[in-house]
Amino acid sequence: MALDVLYFAWVRERIGLPKERIETGAGDVRGLIEQLVAREERYAAAFADLSAIRVAVDQELSELDSPIAGAREVAFFPPMTGG
Repeated sequence: MALDVLYFAWVRERIGLPKERIETGAGDVRGLIEQLVAREERYAAAFADLSAIRVAVDQELSELDSPIAGAREVAFFPPMTGG
């Protein structure tokens, strides 16, 4: 399946792209991350500390074990702060 993967803030800076279209067979967010990390070092650097990453699947805040089957979009970003 193909889906759009979006990167925000320092995640985008480390990867060097705001978004890309990915072909994946991953069943959940963690599987997608593993696929990305295996591609290149810049992805490994961006996802080195998963506790510092938040994810949204089709614009809904999600967890790393959230399924992505049928999703159109997955976004990665650092934790948000209010104020």
